[in-house]
Amino acid sequence: MLGRSIAVCGVLACGTALANDSVAELGTGGIILSRTDAVRMQSERLSISTDQVTVDYVFKNETDKDVQATVAFPMPDIVGTIYDRPQIPDGESDNFLGFEVKVDGQDVKPALEQKAFALGIDITGLLKEHNVPVNPVAQPVFAALEALPEATANEWIDRGLVFVDSYDDGAGWKYVRTPLWSLKSSYWWQSSFPAGKEVKVWHRYQPSVGATAGLTFFYDGRFNDESGTYSDYKKRYCMDDGFEKAVLKAAKDSKDGYAMLMEQRIEYVLTSGGNWALGTIGDFKLTIDKGKKENLISFCADGVKKTGPTTFEVAAKDYYPNRDLAILILTPYAWEAPEPTAAPASGIKRSRNPRASGQPPAVPGKAAEPQPKG
Repeated sequence: MLGRSIAVCGVLACGTALANDSVAELGTGGIILSRTDAVRMQSERLSISTDQVTVDYVFKNETDKDVQATVAFPMPDIVGTIYDRPQIPDGESDNFLGFEVKVDGQDVKPALEQKAFALGIDITGLLKEHNVPVNPVAQPVFAALEALPEATANEWIDRGLVFVDSYDDGAGWKYVRTPLWSLKSSYWWQSSFPAGKEVKVWHRYQPSVGATAGLTFFYDGRFNDESGTYSDYKKRYCMDDGFEKAVLKAAKDSKDGYAMLMEQRIEYVLTSGGNWALGTIGDFKLTIDKGKKENLISFCADGVKKTGPTTFEVAAKDYYPNRDLAILILTPYAWEAPEPTAAPASGIKRSRNPRASGQPPAVPGKAAEPQPKG
């Protein structure tokens, strides 16, 4: 399923270039089962858009004995960091993708397992002992870290569990204890696969969609590979000549010479489909919706067919999922520079010093003193 990309062009808006502010996407896939020779994935109908991912499966137990199995949906890992934060549909909820599942038309309430890791060490128990939430991006975790005794906080900083994010937002320096651990989450449930019978499973969720204001692989009127981004995008998304010509046209049509396009990126883990009997999906169909007619889209796939103004389809028999799916969507935008003001607002200035030069964390809501220099 590798090789060709599909690129579709439309009327592109003009304006002035925006800065490349960016959020990262989280790769997510479908349900998984530990490798088995008994249960085969007969079919998979996968639909992907920036708003929703839905998957319809039909499984069949090919043996003459019933099979009881644990089925899981691994949520993408969430990494605590102050830089390059990922896009999370609902960062305050344990079910941050809004995952839902049905088996043979009946709602299933799966169990949730969550564990926190730092430097490869399971620190879930340590966090619970100190009443610190395991989700490193949910707002309650910051209040819990601020409430830690200073000796405990300094120990966690030394161990690399916490970073003191120091920044000046224009109202004075702030020092915020920030999680550095990763959260691993999985939904799971027990499922029965009767001998010789089919079982239908449906699930859906909201994907994590990465985004960039502007293009990271094209600027100054050309495809620029000084940082290797263009080469990476060519490989990851199979950008072809038609797609690149559409980007060049967007730049040409703009009065300022900028391609007035914004990136949206989706990743989907397909390779887990190889865990079922025979390691293949008997009847596979993928539908991708780019959202708007004027959007551009590129992804790696063979046999892509355009099935509607915004939809594309890939179908295969006995499909072997040997590569995960990465989708790039470019959305036109129009933007005008704001009128200059007499006193522009100050931007946030950050320090990357993990100990904030020995300064204690600020009390939430209060400004701290500037860091000493030297």
